[in-house]
Amino acid sequence: MMQNLQVEEIPRLNKRILVVDDYPPTRQLIIDALNQAGYYAISEAENGQEALDKCAENHFELVISDVMMPGMGGMELLNRLREVSSDTSIIIITAHPAVELAVSAMKRGAVDFLKKPFNIDDFLLKVHIHLDENARYKKEIKAQSGINEIQIKDKIRELSVHGYIYDSFESIEGDNEYIFNKLVDLSLNVVDGEECALLLFDEEEGLFRPKVIKSHDRKIYESRTIPALKQIFQEVVTKRRALMIHSSEHQEIAPSLICAPLMIRNNIFGILCIRKKINRESFTSKDLSYIINLTKRASLNIENQMLYESIYSNVLDTFRSLVASVQVRDHYTEEHCLRVRDLSAKIAEEMQCSDKEIESLKIAAILHDVGKIAIPDHILLKPGRLTAEEFAVIRTHSEAGEKILRPILLFDQERRIILHHHERWDGKGYPAGLKGEESPFLSRILMVADSFDAMTNTRPYRPAMNLDYACEELRKNRDLQFDGRVVDAFLKQI
Repeated sequence: MMQNLQVEEIPRLNKRILVVDDYPPTRQLIIDALNQAGYYAISEAENGQEALDKCAENHFELVISDVMMPGMGGMELLNRLREVSSDTSIIIITAHPAVELAVSAMKRGAVDFLKKPFNIDDFLLKVHIHLDENARYKKEIKAQSGINEIQIKDKIRELSVHGYIYDSFESIEGDNEYIFNKLVDLSLNVVDGEECALLLFDEEEGLFRPKVIKSHDRKIYESRTIPALKQIFQEVVTKRRALMIHSSEHQEIAPSLICAPLMIRNNIFGILCIRKKINRESFTSKDLSYIINLTKRASLNIENQMLYESIYSNVLDTFRSLVASVQVRDHYTEEHCLRVRDLSAKIAEEMQCSDKEIESLKIAAILHDVGKIAIPDHILLKPGRLTAEEFAVIRTHSEAGEKILRPILLFDQERRIILHHHERWDGKGYPAGLKGEESPFLSRILMVADSFDAMTNTRPYRPAMNLDYACEELRKNRDLQFDGRVVDAFLKQI
């Protein structure tokens, strides 16, 4: 049966790679990662000059270089290699990334820019792409008549910058304010700008309100430059496309100006305006294409974020309604969930959790008892102690809550937190009997907050404990019921 099958395999890349880094452990890490692929011929150098000497002796398809090295650094090496080996792809790596450095490297011909530490799988994928796809692209371009090596270099450099723009906004996290500032910073660096502003467009009043301004003198930009350019802004809105203007007479434009619209669903909500550095060459059509790409990527990112936030808010409201239905039956639940949310957030802040983790924890705390909607009233509201059978029913509420949230992909992390917030450090909890760090970290935080609030508030079957007694219970159960580190963080907040 197998004899008649035509099998096509990905060809192995017998390519030469040079790794340049002055720190031996990092150099060895990269070499070991490349050796995982098993079909690269790898050389190494500890600085730019040694790398340049090796490139004079042998041709390398790819050079992977650190930036900061004694003697000749990565950026100088990049410049020199562009002169002596134009078809060598260069990946720049650094532990101290900056927008200016990344853009400078891309504009000088680097095919990629990686931040240390990097994911090994992503690194190997990028290596494969730049060795394989770029080589194929060069081959196809060379096959076209009338295109010389300089044109090939320019085209690849242009694609590299566009790829960097795409990657910058693909992985961006933050609110609109952060995205606006990121857009302005990238624009200035990609096209070598002198000053740049992002203005929000008020269609009803026909006004352009400055949101971000990067200029030597913000006051002058607001009082003089914006009014002087208003007619150009209006033309961008009317024509619904970017404009590039050259002038040596008008100081607000000289020598060159690009204005591009920010649009969501064909509606203009803002303008990006950038001016070329004085005494530099005017903007080119490539610069215009970079700015158009930047504004489109930023607009799409903002639109997706707005859509996400809208969906997220609507879904969260729906589940809050479910929690409210439990609260109608059990008034303790409402106030309990709010208190647990606040306690969980304080613990998370003490443990230096990220903003994203804290937000997920807050949502999980609000919804952690949503599964109680499946618990019968005679058990949920029972004034006395529960029987073993009744307690077994109560224990199903975390699984029930997880099932309720399961169809909503937006709550994937919150769902896991809720499912496991009754696991114990010693493995005697439920529903999965997870032990120690097998349980999600945020679930362990929620458990401490949930338990403390339950102990310090009156329930139908027992009075509230005082704070000292409850804190002592937490201490006694460190590394038994609770994660000791979480208990310590919580006690610092009391």
